[in-house]
Amino acid sequence: MTEAVIRNKPGMASVKDMPVLQDGPPPGGFAPVRFARRIPSKGPSAMAIFLAAFGAFSYGMYQVGKGNKIRRALKEEKYAARRAILPLLQAEEDERFVKEWKKYLEYEAEVMKDVPGWKVGESVYNSGRWMPPASGELRPEVW
Repeated sequence: MTEAVIRNKPGMASVKDMPVLQDGPPPGGFAPVRFARRIPSKGPSAMAIFLAAFGAFSYGMYQVGKGNKIRRALKEEKYAARRAILPLLQAEEDERFVKEWKKYLEYEAEVMKDVPGWKVGESVYNSGRWMPPASGELRPEVW
């Protein structure tokens, strides 16, 4: 389709003869263009978020402190119970030790009866101090 048919001007010789047809704004103008950055102010403020986080942290630390006190009390109770039964356990161990020591001395006397000058139960070390036997020495269940 030619320009002459579009503009209803038959027989135009030049483009210069054509009437100027220019787009323009609609009546009343265009709506204003929004170019500013607009972020909606929904939700809590920064101060409210900070206070909520601080409150949650404070409550958590309070609970940790409370738990530490309870755990400390339970640990102290356990140690107090251990301290209370320690003399009983030590007495039982001493009784067992004396019984095993007597058996050990009888065995030593039997084994070393043919050795002249051997004294049963005498230490082979010349330190002058009594030392308990090394661990497991008088414990057949450990051998």
